[in-house]
Amino acid sequence: MTELRIEVFAEADVPGALRLQMVALQDRAWPVDEPTGPAPWHDPALSPVSMLLVRGDRVLAALDVLSKTLDHAGERWAASGLSAVVTDEAERGHGYGGRLVVAARERIAGSGVDLGLFTCDPELRGFYERAGWELLPGTTVVGGTREDPFPSDALGKITFGGFFSARAISSRAAFVGAAIALHPGDIDRLW
Repeated sequence: MTELRIEVFAEADVPGALRLQMVALQDRAWPVDEPTGPAPWHDPALSPVSMLLVRGDRVLAALDVLSKTLDHAGERWAASGLSAVVTDEAERGHGYGGRLVVAARERIAGSGVDLGLFTCDPELRGFYERAGWELLPGTTVVGGTREDPFPSDALGKITFGGFFSARAISSRAAFVGAAIALHPGDIDRLW
């Protein structure tokens, strides 16, 4: 059997055949009226990086890592988060998605950011906890823009975090039970 490998690209640089498969997986997971198409769809200001778990030339799982600086608790923080995490339905149950999420966490932790932060549906809690992410009870991520906020709790989402810098580790309590103004913009209303 062909070995599994993780491929990492700036979103705009994902090779065409891999990008088409990634977008097809995302379109099946989150149906849209018309196929998304292969063009990058994240805001370039968020420095999107795509991570793919591949066997041969087939994408089994994919996700994007988005990054920005945010203001919280009177300080500026470098943050990254997961977006569009998906595993091919035919390949679920083999640990592929978990393997990719663990690799993303390691990549974020080693990137020099202060923290990782993202939201998901409550039924995915165990999946992300097994991958090393920490549930932040009562925490809401406020997406959108300052003028048009988009709070994650309005969608019933739960928030996960990872504290990587010494400053973030010592300030962990400021992120639990808090409203965190992420404001990634109009393109990526939440990440």
